[in-house]
Amino acid sequence: MAALLIGAVSVSGTVYFATLEEFNEALDAELKHVATSLARYRDLSDASSAQRPAGTGRVAEPELEDSEIETFTRDAAGKLLYASDEKVRMPFIDSEGLTRVSVGGESWIVYTARHRVGYAQAAQRVDSRRAIARESATRILPPMLLLAMGIGGLLIYGLRLGLRPLDAAARDVAGRSARSLAPIDCTRLPAEITPMVQAINGLMARLDDSMTAQRRFLADAAHELRSPITALRLQLQLLDRSSDGAANAAARADLQQGVDRAQRLVEQLLQVARTEPEAQIAPMLPLDLGSIVREVVEAASAKAEAWQLDLGATLAEEVPVLGDRSQLLILLNNLVENALRHTPSGGVIDVGAEMRDGRPVLFVLDTGPGIPKAERERVFDRFYRGGQPARSGRAALGSGLGLAIVKAIAGQHGAVVELLDRVGEPGLEVRVSFPRR
Repeated sequence: MAALLIGAVSVSGTVYFATLEEFNEALDAELKHVATSLARYRDLSDASSAQRPAGTGRVAEPELEDSEIETFTRDAAGKLLYASDEKVRMPFIDSEGLTRVSVGGESWIVYTARHRVGYAQAAQRVDSRRAIARESATRILPPMLLLAMGIGGLLIYGLRLGLRPLDAAARDVAGRSARSLAPIDCTRLPAEITPMVQAINGLMARLDDSMTAQRRFLADAAHELRSPITALRLQLQLLDRSSDGAANAAARADLQQGVDRAQRLVEQLLQVARTEPEAQIAPMLPLDLGSIVREVVEAASAKAEAWQLDLGATLAEEVPVLGDRSQLLILLNNLVENALRHTPSGGVIDVGAEMRDGRPVLFVLDTGPGIPKAERERVFDRFYRGGQPARSGRAALGSGLGLAIVKAIAGQHGAVVELLDRVGEPGLEVRVSFPRR
C-alpha cells in the first residue's frame, strides 16, 4: 500500500512537471503570436492613433477576453501608449524575444515584438502557468489514489488467499513434538514459497541425521564404557582377594591396564565429539607437517622403547599445508598409537611427511599384521575392531575409534585417507593426502 501510494503521488508530480513544461512551450508560442499580431495591428494603424497616451481612447485590440495575457504598446522611445491592465507596471524591454521579469513581486514571462513605430509586448504571470499544471495534477491524483487503494485491497485479499496453505503448514509444524522432523507437505503451497519450505525440509533432514548419529554414538559409547567399568570392578575384587605378592602384583597390573584402556576410551570419545560435523572448526593456518611428525614421534618414543619397537621419523623437506595444528596432532597421534598397538615387539614403524605430485602427504609405515582388504572400509566405522573375536596385549587397549577420528579430521581438511599394503615386505601403510595449496 505504501509503495502504491508513493507511486500515485509520484505520477501526479510527474504529470505536474510534464504539464508545466508542455504549457510553457505552448504559452510561449502564444505570447509570441499575440505580440506579433499586436505589432502588425499597430503597423496598420495611423501614427496619430498609435501616439495616444495610455488609458485614453483605446484603439481596438485583438480579442483577448478570458485570457490571462496582458498586452502593452510603446512608441519608438519606449513610452507606454497602451496597457490592457494599467495596474501592471511592465518595464520597457527593447530586445525582441522572450524575457523573464519581476513586476510587483511577481514573476512574468514577456515577449517583445518590434513594429514600425514602436514595440508591442505580450506578458503572462508565471504563477498562472503553474496553476494550470497544478489543476491537471490535482485532477489526476484522486483517481490514482482510488486505483492504489483498489489494487492494494486486491493484493491483500490475494495474498491472504494464497498464503492460507502456508498457515496450515505452520499449524502442522507448531503441533509437532521436538522429535518429529518429518518433512512439511509442499503439494498445496504456492510456487513462490515452495523453495523455502523445501530448504527447511532439507535442514530438518540433516538435523534428523545428526540426531540419529548422536543417539547411535551415545548408545555405542554407553555399551563400550560398560565393558571397561565392569572389568575394573572385577580387577578390584581380584586385587582385594589376592593373598600373596605375586598375585597382588598381577592384579595390580591388570587393574592398571584396565584404567589405561578406560582413560584411552574416554579421551577418544572426547576427540570424536570435537570432530563431529557440527563442531566449530578452528581457522586453517599455514603450518609444516614435518613439525607435526617430529612432535608426535618424540612424544611416543618412550612408549615405543618400552614396547621394544623401532619408531623413527622420515623428513626430507618442508611440507607446507593449511590446517588446524591441534587436530592434525590428534590425527597423527591416533595413527601412531594404532601402529604401536598392532606391531609386534621388534617391529619397525616409520612416520614421515613429503610432497608427492605437488600434494602434501603424511604417512605411517609399520611391520604389523596389516588389515585385510575386505575390512579396510569398515575399520573407519566407530567401535569397529576387525574380525578377530578376541585380542590380547597392546591391541586389547584399543577402542575402535582411532581411525574414525582420523577420517573425520582428514575430511575437515579436505584430505583423503588410504590403507595400503607395503611394497616388498609385510605391513601396512596409512597415507593421508592433502589437497594442493
